[in-house]
Amino acid sequence: MTEPGPRAASRDREALTDQLLEIVHRLVRESHPGATAPPAVALESRLDRDLGLDSMARAELVLRVERAFNVDLPEQALAADTPAELLEAIVSAHGHASADRPQPSPMEIPPVTGAPRQATTLTDALDWHLDRHADRPHLTIYASDGPPETLSYAELDRRARTVAGGLTARGIRRGDALALMLPTGAEYFTAFLAALRIGATPVPIYPPARASQLEEHLRRHGRILTNAEVRVLITVAEARQVARLLRAEAPRLEGIVTVDELTRPETSGEDEAAGSDDLALLQYTSGSTGDPKGVTLTHAQLLANIRAMGERLDVTPEDVFVSWLPLYHDMGLIAAWLGSLYYAMPLVVMSPLGFLARPLRWLEIIHQHGGTISGGPNFGYELCLRAITSERLEGVDLSGWRVAFNGAEPVSPVTMERFAEAFAPHGFRREALMPVYGLAEAAVGLCVPTPGRGPVSDRVGREKFVATGKAEPVHGDEPALTFVNCGPPLSGHEVRIVGAAGQELAERREGEIEFRGPSATDGYLYNEDATRSLYDGPWLRTGDRGYLVGGDVHISGRSKDVIVRGGRNVYPYELEEAVGRLQGVRKGCVAVFGNPDAETGVEALVVVAETRVKDTDERERLAQAIREATVDIINLPADDVRLVPPHSVLKTSSGKIRRAATRELYRSARLGAPTAAAWWQVLRLATESAVTRLRARTARLGEWGYAVYAWAVFGVMATLVGSSAVVLPRRQWRWWLARRCVRLAAAMTGIRIQREGIEHLTDCGPCVLVANHASYLDALVLTAALPRDFRYLAKRELGRNALVRVLLRRLGTLFVERLDPQAASEDTQQAFVAIERGDSLAVFPEGTLHRGAGLGAFHMGAFVAAVRNGIAVVPVALRGTRSLMRGSDWLPRPGPVGVCVGAPLEPHSDGWSEAVRLREASRTFILDRCGEPDLAS
Repeated sequence: MTEPGPRAASRDREALTDQLLEIVHRLVRESHPGATAPPAVALESRLDRDLGLDSMARAELVLRVERAFNVDLPEQALAADTPAELLEAIVSAHGHASADRPQPSPMEIPPVTGAPRQATTLTDALDWHLDRHADRPHLTIYASDGPPETLSYAELDRRARTVAGGLTARGIRRGDALALMLPTGAEYFTAFLAALRIGATPVPIYPPARASQLEEHLRRHGRILTNAEVRVLITVAEARQVARLLRAEAPRLEGIVTVDELTRPETSGEDEAAGSDDLALLQYTSGSTGDPKGVTLTHAQLLANIRAMGERLDVTPEDVFVSWLPLYHDMGLIAAWLGSLYYAMPLVVMSPLGFLARPLRWLEIIHQHGGTISGGPNFGYELCLRAITSERLEGVDLSGWRVAFNGAEPVSPVTMERFAEAFAPHGFRREALMPVYGLAEAAVGLCVPTPGRGPVSDRVGREKFVATGKAEPVHGDEPALTFVNCGPPLSGHEVRIVGAAGQELAERREGEIEFRGPSATDGYLYNEDATRSLYDGPWLRTGDRGYLVGGDVHISGRSKDVIVRGGRNVYPYELEEAVGRLQGVRKGCVAVFGNPDAETGVEALVVVAETRVKDTDERERLAQAIREATVDIINLPADDVRLVPPHSVLKTSSGKIRRAATRELYRSARLGAPTAAAWWQVLRLATESAVTRLRARTARLGEWGYAVYAWAVFGVMATLVGSSAVVLPRRQWRWWLARRCVRLAAAMTGIRIQREGIEHLTDCGPCVLVANHASYLDALVLTAALPRDFRYLAKRELGRNALVRVLLRRLGTLFVERLDPQAASEDTQQAFVAIERGDSLAVFPEGTLHRGAGLGAFHMGAFVAAVRNGIAVVPVALRGTRSLMRGSDWLPRPGPVGVCVGAPLEPHSDGWSEAVRLREASRTFILDRCGEPDLAS
């Protein structure tokens, strides 16, 4: 009998792998019964971080694996971090999987299963789909005329490889930058993938709106081409006539070519194996031609953002994405196309110009193709409202549209409500509307709500917000500002709000938004100064302002001068320069700024130019010239052109345009009005600046003063409790003293504890209390609120300090190892013994706290202990402790906190399923009352 060959052995191992992954997948689903999209399972998935399986769940997994494969695994299998490590343990114990091992029935496998979770690059993700369903329709492209063109994964890849061959023949290699200046169409997708196939870096550039603009358009983009060191520009045929001009603007540019010229059916480019940390995209913020800032995005960063957005939106291959968004914009390129490519969603695209010409065509296409996900900037919804006619939309059904995102420019609550009302007769559901927040430096998405929530707005007191930055809710007819809730950060990402002095602010305090996470850019290409200014330690500055409520981000404005118009960023400098060159305009005396409409949220583009021209006809001709220059420069018309007398545009002492101050004059109708004497202006500005600085420093001193006082109070109480705990012989007596000392400390420091449902603990026998973990103050708050003593389960690191260890042990604390699975399992036995003795446990089942708002996944240990011993689980929701002291920030703050105790949950049977039921019931109770989002959904 011959030994099995390599191919047979490979098939056996594949069968073994499939069965193991199915076992892991089933346990993950059982352990997350309420999750609409449980984590995908792959060989390299981390059992704890990726799949949410704690030490108890891993023990259950090992048991199931042993039963399924009839093997005895070594104890070390409990410490396996990934299914791959478990697979090696199985192979070592069992030799290899037998060839006749039962396989999943083909009928049980859906047409598209899962997503390419193990892919490390975008081309890996594409290859995953080509291996499984190459003929699946991927793109449906609506051109300006004629029927749509549909491309499968296989056809798109075939075309891309022929273009890749043409690029390779021109000497383009891995790491080279290729600029794409193409309209929405098959050629764009083909060229982009061709670049990725040979390891080159695509650089999207928006195409000109009119052929007459081509020369000026390309000249102004020479700075981008130079900064990116672009070797080849792939564009339309009409651009070849200005190749000589562009080579003067961008010395490294070797050629301007079309997709047709690159297409070589007889050849195909050889794949260059790009790594996860290689650049996959250079995203230049639209209009940044004066000082180009190319956001560097690697394959890993793009995939991290795509996966996080897909998980948040519960994306499946059954979804259909409909998009009119420009492919040179991150929302259209990454969110719409690359997200669809990754998740095998059919993507239906129409050109931006086609949408602008016929906005309702967007909605018709959603109806025709059963679109479930679509969206755009706020102005897109406004265009539809202006274009709506009952005749045009007759028969259009929008009931399947489940995610209607609104982002890339300020979101108007009024627009969303009007859109929901106007299109409700066509089946559109208000709950589908979804305000979102993102930026190119985070790839695209940063904050996204859960689907089905609908738009949520926050009305805050106008006067207090403007004066102090405090976003205090108001009701009724009080003067108010309304801000849109953009949801919590994506999984794995964090957001914080910082003040002028760089300190982190509490909830409902406005400041600059900073973020960090796996999709955050490493900086700007060849621009060290801009990269340095982007970072604040490990955090990235967004330049946007806002505040947090329950972990959700509310955007209040922008710190930077960028104007968001028509879904594009407009940078004032280049437009001011162009207008300043017009005859009749005072050079260097032009201000360009945005003025958002209070109702629609659309930001009007305002151009203010100084001139000495008096004649009415000449002024009208000058205003018209400014409008034409605006269209030529940014492809958008100015909404308002103001010609003002000399010295009306405000400047700094160094001659820089003060756009914000000029905008305030515009809003108050004081543009061109006589100005006060210079000495009076200087005095007023100096006074205002001094008052602002004094307020900021006073507030900061107040925060530090309170922190010193609070820690002094805590220290005195800790000393009293610690010394008494050593003397007092009974744990009940020590707890009695600790409760009263903590209550006194809370009262002295302004921490107001509000209790609810405490009666559930008075008649309850031994139990396991489980609470959410949001702050280092949680244990103190529980100690003060609870009417009886509990034995806390704490991480072993807390016992490293001898004094702390003695105090906690005298109060009955049990220390548990959390990093070593085998040791954790052994330590958990302490809890079982304590319960058998009649003690009650207090557990934070999330484990280590995290600084970002949200309820994490619960570990199983506490619930398994309750089921095994037949005692109740009592859920307790803590609300507000994170705001008092967040994460590793050791500056406490005064304020109210809530402690809500739920009814005891009795186990009705034994076994793993009952422990999962208790966990889910406890977590549901806590999630409903803690006031924070669900991080495990």
